[in-house]
Amino acid sequence: MTSSSTTPLPKFRLNLTSPLIGAAFLMATSAIGPGFLTQTTVFTDKFRASFAFAILLSIVVDIGVQLNIWRIVAVSRMRGQDIANAVLPGLGVFITVLIVMGGLAFNIGNLAGTGLALNVLFGLPEAWGAMISCGVALVIFASKEIGRAMDRLATALGFLMIALVLFMVIITQPPLGEVAVKSVLPDNYMILMMPMITLIGGVVGGYTSFSGAHRLLDAGISGVENVKKVSDSATLGILIAGFMRTILFLAVLGVVTQGVVLDKSNPMATAFESAAGRFGLYAFGVVLWSAAITSVVGNAYTSVSFLRSIWKTADRYNSYTIMGFIVLSTAVFIAIGRPVAVMVLVGTLNGIVLPVILASILAAARNKKIIGADYHHPTWLIAFGIAAVLITAFAAIVALPALLTMWK
Repeated sequence: MTSSSTTPLPKFRLNLTSPLIGAAFLMATSAIGPGFLTQTTVFTDKFRASFAFAILLSIVVDIGVQLNIWRIVAVSRMRGQDIANAVLPGLGVFITVLIVMGGLAFNIGNLAGTGLALNVLFGLPEAWGAMISCGVALVIFASKEIGRAMDRLATALGFLMIALVLFMVIITQPPLGEVAVKSVLPDNYMILMMPMITLIGGVVGGYTSFSGAHRLLDAGISGVENVKKVSDSATLGILIAGFMRTILFLAVLGVVTQGVVLDKSNPMATAFESAAGRFGLYAFGVVLWSAAITSVVGNAYTSVSFLRSIWKTADRYNSYTIMGFIVLSTAVFIAIGRPVAVMVLVGTLNGIVLPVILASILAAARNKKIIGADYHHPTWLIAFGIAAVLITAFAAIVALPALLTMWK
């Protein structure tokens, strides 16, 4: 008698093993990779309190992007590339190429982060650290229960990263009053376009937009009846990533406003060590390692999920394809090096890809052949999505010259 009225609720209510919670943390920790940490540190050092404006606006855009993508994926019961192909034949293949290329670039940055972390913790050369981390990731993907393992890994390490960075905020005592003012009245709006598009690209650009949505699809949580749950999970993921971005920004700001000069080769390590000595350096290593491992896992899983619809070999040998993707990422990193530059670069690249991806999702939002007759995508979300496309397209155009200059 009561089962029909109570069944929908328990799965999401404080159940940390629920795929809904796991998908939110998978999305967030996929975004909170070493690139996320490095970008935030570098931009905080450069723009100081004014960087708060870019963070605030990027979080608002991120929410609009994720709600659109996750809801359409859920109600259509289709992966992102299949939705795009349904909108325009061949578009899904084009987007898959963009996603996989961006995912490869991101995983190069992720593996660079593992190299930096092990260098700080154990003094290992970055290339050796990346190769060791590659081996660890390969072991993870040998698991038969990779979906459940990803959920638990992302949730546990997500909480650990937040706790450590929050501690750093407490001891660095950032200028909160100045941050509040600059979050709406920065020194220069236009100069913040490049960091803003980088932040958006790092959180919801490329593969990260679909990591949690595809995870829920694989877990069987889809359809009109699950739209609210999917929306809650998407929002939670953005809030987790946004909270982590904010507290990391505050922790670093508290350090640089005291006159500390960050080492460009490893700015995060400088900030953490300056704030808390040896413990801070150890905390940095743990945070960076956690961010890197979860991002390698989430990146590889999601990037290869795009290949499964158009490349039967990837579908038939999914685990092996994922492992090959990780090995290739490691090899490219070892060949080109420059981990900090790579990690800032890949976020900007994915931000440039984002308008194309989101536009294809919006084109499917009112197509009954894709979303079915029983679902009506909210007009306010479509308007939000269109605004996000325009903002990210404009910011990408403005950011491109700065991106090219940075990579010289």
